[in-house]
Parts: sequence; C-alpha cells; structure tokens
Amino acid sequence: MTKDSSSIRLRPAEPADAPAIRDIVRAAYAKWVPVIGREPLPMRTDYDKAVAEHPFELAVEDGGIVGMIETMVAEDHLWIENVCVAPLAQGRGIGRLLLERAEHKAIEAGRRELRLLTNGAFEANVSLYKRCGYIVDREEPFMNGVTVYMSKRLAG
Repeated sequence: MTKDSSSIRLRPAEPADAPAIRDIVRAAYAKWVPVIGREPLPMRTDYDKAVAEHPFELAVEDGGIVGMIETMVAEDHLWIENVCVAPLAQGRGIGRLLLERAEHKAIEAGRRELRLLTNGAFEANVSLYKRCGYIVDREEPFMNGVTVYMSKRLAG
C-alpha cells in the first residue's frame, strides 16, 4: 500500500532547513537534466539566501522534508518561485497540497491570482498545474527551450 498525503504536515521553513531544501530540490529536478541538457535554474539557487528572503512552506513526513513551495507576495498576485516534491514521495498528492497552501497564502495576503513559470519540457509539471486550474498565459523561448508562464485566478 502506498502512502497518500494524509500523513503530511506543513510548516514554515527555518534557516536551518536550507541544506535539506537544497538537497530535495536537486533530487526533484535531477530527472530534467538529461531532458534539457543542463541543470534547471532551481538546482543552482543559494537556498541559505532564499530561505532568509522568501517564505517557504515545507511538507514534512516522519520528521523529514518531502516537499516544499517557495512563494512571494507581489503587488497584484502571489508568485510561486518553486515547488517540488522528493522523488520517492511523488505521485501522492503532495504537490497539489503545496499548491493549495499557496492559494490560502494568496487569499490571506489579499491576492486573487497565483502565477508561476516552468520549462515547457517539464510536461508532468505543466500537466499538474493544468489539473490544479492553472492556464497557460504565454510561452517564451529560453536557453534552447521554452518558458511557460501560467496563472490561476481565485474566486472572490
């Protein structure tokens, strides 16, 4: 029997979580390196700096971090800088849980729109966002690929 997301709890990240966040991001994005021929930008982020500057919510199970979402409140929307789930925890609804948390954060901040971007080659990610109600706003060439800009409007 595979676990679902019911054993997951969410908590804000603390500075001491930066190394674990870096490790989970590197593990989650590693599968895309052969697809695009380089490390995706999140793999090269300084997470000590990012955790100090932006809110991160962590998905925790059995004391370990299995997913995370990094968000920033912008003037008229909530920006999702990064969301990822550890490879061994994927397919259990944790990504959806993290995206739902971002929606709550947007509402708390008085924002009715969420925005993000992803690489067009990351088809599984684009599909997840579409299933969660995001639409493609535009696509732009980037480093021999395509950046897909997506957004979701919230009711209210």
